Amino acid sequence: MKKRGEKVVALEGSLWPSSKTRIRMKNSTLFCNFPGLVLLAFLGLLSLYFINYTLFYKGSEDRHLAYNSTYPLSPPLSVPEGGTSYTIGIITDLDTDSKNGSNSWRSFFKRGKLIQYSGGQRYKVSFDNELTEIRSKLSYGGRGMELSELVVFDGQLYSCDDRTGVVYRLLFGSKGITPVAWVILPDGNGDEAKGFKCEWMTVKDEHLIIGGLGKEWTTSDGVVLNHNPMYIKRISANGAVEHIDWYETYISVRKAAGIESPGYMIHEAIEWSPIHGRWFFLPRRASMEKYDDVIDEEKGTNFLLKMKPDHYADVQVLRVGGSEKIQFPSHGFSCFKFIPGTKNRHILALKSQEFKGSIASYIMVLDYNGNILLPEIKIGDFKFEGVEFI
Repeated sequence: MKKRGEKVVALEGSLWPSSKTRIRMKNSTLFCNFPGLVLLAFLGLLSLYFINYTLFYKGSEDRHLAYNSTYPLSPPLSVPEGGTSYTIGIITDLDTDSKNGSNSWRSFFKRGKLIQYSGGQRYKVSFDNELTEIRSKLSYGGRGMELSELVVFDGQLYSCDDRTGVVYRLLFGSKGITPVAWVILPDGNGDEAKGFKCEWMTVKDEHLIIGGLGKEWTTSDGVVLNHNPMYIKRISANGAVEHIDWYETYISVRKAAGIESPGYMIHEAIEWSPIHGRWFFLPRRASMEKYDDVIDEEKGTNFLLKMKPDHYADVQVLRVGGSEKIQFPSHGFSCFKFIPGTKNRHILALKSQEFKGSIASYIMVLDYNGNILLPEIKIGDFKFEGVEFI
């Protein structure tokens, strides 16, 4: 029975009513357009979908807004004699010697220390005797684990295999170092079956930038085949890869050093400095002549070049050591990192030698104007191609 003051609501019509549905209340009757109700419900569901997409799917692309900028990975320590000690790591590219067994490839990692003494202009480098072996079963054409760089990105340590194009995250544990395949980089613009020959890695705007040799891909006697090594890869913390044509940048740097085609410049050591707002280049090799495999072994350079992004006509050219004379032509820069706490003014650099079958690596310290603070020191008969503060 109806109580006093109680509203009566009655829906008149079938389960699927006609275009108008009458809703009768005590003192009024409301007519509703049923298709309008359906449309309203649909729009509501659509809104919920887009909210869900924004929060969970689209938002996942931006979930690294809290980028882990820890650098270096371990805190520097004070030394009794006055100064600061940094932990560093170096890694090898063993080329064909990386194969170890029928289905395994390896690289070596070595830990060391860089001491910067009080006053900031004197340095000392030392390394542990132990080599840590890193193994993987991933390969391309029977080769793999030819690791050519080390970089801290988003709070973790990464390297890249210049044979397969695999970017590895290196996990340190009680049983050694585990290489975890993170991203596979295809060559050139990304539409190639071959892996990218990665040679240098740096961090810019919370993205990992990976580059190649920076010269045309040629035959052993200099015939140009393609420009794939003149692309770079821009990778987000989530692993999204963008392929960027860097041809103009590489050519501009080459021309600034006075080199025109068929001359060339080979890059394995490029870093971005957010403090200076410039790209820094320490080319491994350069020549005014057409590329030749044998002659190239003695084309090491002492160029230090700086360039603002996209300022192709404004490249600063310096010489390491202040002279055009190259002391060791078979030694070429393979990697460098800015030393923490120096405002990107001091550089720790690796050089490697491949000459008539002889392999060796060296380490040195210079400032951002090319002045040598610690001359080359031999660190082994392996080709160490990556160095990082860890």
